[in-house]
Formats: sequence, C-alpha cells, structure tokens
Amino acid sequence: MAWFKRKPDGVSRIPNATDSLWVQCNNCREIVYRKELERNIRVCPKCDYHFPVSVEERIGMVLDDGSFTEQDAHLAPVDPLQFKDTVRYKDRLKLHQEQTGRMDALVMGDGAICDHPIILGVFNFGFMAGSMGSVVGEKLTRGVERAMARRAPLVVFSASGGARMQEGIFSLMQMAKTSAAIAQLRSKKIPYISVLTDPTFGGVTASFAMLGDIIIAEPRSLIGFAGPRVIEKTIKQQLPEGFQRAEFLLAHGMIDMIVERKRLRETLGRLLSFF
Repeated sequence: MAWFKRKPDGVSRIPNATDSLWVQCNNCREIVYRKELERNIRVCPKCDYHFPVSVEERIGMVLDDGSFTEQDAHLAPVDPLQFKDTVRYKDRLKLHQEQTGRMDALVMGDGAICDHPIILGVFNFGFMAGSMGSVVGEKLTRGVERAMARRAPLVVFSASGGARMQEGIFSLMQMAKTSAAIAQLRSKKIPYISVLTDPTFGGVTASFAMLGDIIIAEPRSLIGFAGPRVIEKTIKQQLPEGFQRAEFLLAHGMIDMIVERKRLRETLGRLLSFF
C-alpha cells in the first residue's frame, strides 16, 4: 500500500494513523512512521506535537492498571428542542453513538493514580467535538458528588469545542451547574486537578475547566473561549504570536504548568501525594 492516497481530483492525501503506516504531523507537517508515533505515546518525535488520544488511551496512560470503573455510562441525551440544522439532532446523536460506542462526550469513573484513589473525567472530542450538553453537565456533577462522598480528588481531562448549540439554553445552564458543583467541592477542601488538552474552548473553558486548584496543559494546546479568527474579526486587530496556546497562557498566569504527556502520570501522582 502506498503511503499516500489520491482523491478523485488527483490531489494527494496523507491518511491518518488508522489507515496507513504513515501519518502527517499537524504541526511540523513531517511524515511520521505510525508505529514510532505509537511508541512515543502519540507525540511527534520530530517536533513534540501532542496528537489527540482516545479515552481508552488516556485512561491507559494515566491510571493504574485495571483500576478504572466507569460510572453513569447509561446516561444519554434527549432532544428537548427538536433541533435540526443540516440533520436532526437525534440523528446526529445516533451517528456519534454508533461511531464512538458511547452515549455522550464525557466518560466519568473511579480509578487510581500511583495508588491514590481519584474520580476521573475524560472528554471524547470525537463525540460532537466534545461539546457539553445536559448529560455532560450531569455526569460531571455526579462525579463531583462522588468525590465529596469519598473525599477523593477529582481529575478531569478536557477537550471540547464548548457548549452544545443543539441543546440551546439547556446546554448553557451546564456552565453554572458545573461551576456550582466545583464550588461545593472546594468548600469541602477536596482537590480538583484540571488538565487541558488540545483543543479546549467555549463554555467548557468558561466554566469548570479553568476552576481547578491546579490547572495543567499539554504542550501547544489551544485553550480559549472564542477562536482566534473570531476574536480578530471582532476587535479588528492582529493577535500576538502564540495567542491561546498553552505557553502563552502560562506566561500570562492563566494556567499553573505545562506537562509533557510522558511525564503526566508521574506529575499527577506527585501532586496527589502533596494534597
């Protein structure tokens, strides 16, 4: 099999890591051998770009082996607004549920990192861009309640385009709901570690993702509310170099640290030991 494919119009296409021995890095545009990328926990060996990872990969990288138990996996969204854009919302939900094997964009459960029991949340960006609707807000809130009941730290990996427009105000309400839940957690003096991955935007950033006691980001992650193109058109000014990248946020005091993927489990374990 060739390392490239041709579209009907004759333009070459570099396939992704699931359909070829080779994959093109989104950052440096170099061609990387897929097995080498996998050995390097999906970090580009040429430029250190952190490729997105699946929920299962994330759990395997961070948690102690066999420690994860998923909770509330049965919760599924409804269509209160009978919303339709190019397709009906209920049809879009069904498609993503079939493609991902999950009911919605957030996976919550119980686990352990370096023998420290935690409550874990991991966003699946492949499910409607990790958007936050009523089910995401409910699952996160239930996770917070379990953290308070067990006095176990909460760790959430965010990757989201923001609030889910197909649920309208029901989605926007989750910003207040999750923020209030995190405030309750803080009042009980239970640690919350927020890990921001590429990308984390919109209502997720504007609520629980930026409320961690410790806020960590993976290198070069895009983090913000509105996208840079929207901001530039709104303020009619060119944005600074690296605006909304994790490194820019760290320099301006918005996050606490940037941690490479290969050091993330060790760093989380050390932080949990401190708390």
